[in-house]
Amino acid sequence: MRIKKDDTVIVLAGKDKGTIGKVLKAMPKEGKVIVEGVNVQTKHQKQTQKEAAEIKHQEGPIDVSNVMYYDTKAKQPSRVGYKAEDGKKVRIAKKTGAVID
Repeated sequence: MRIKKDDTVIVLAGKDKGTIGKVLKAMPKEGKVIVEGVNVQTKHQKQTQKEAAEIKHQEGPIDVSNVMYYDTKAKQPSRVGYKAEDGKKVRIAKKTGAVID
């Protein structure tokens, strides 16, 4: 999976199409990511002795195929590639050739 935690991504499909957000969690085994402000779901929290009942809004996972890395410097989405640099494997943005991390 080419998308990692703390990457900025743009949503390509679904009700949140066009939304830009930061990846909060990446789940490579499931092929899903959680992006802030995308796929917000309502959860009802039951009352306990310590906490009152409440309705929580939290982000749900979306498929990694529905997001694309967003290059903040170029202000456009880009595919992610790999390149060997100084004996290390680094990720690069295909559109600009800039090193991501």
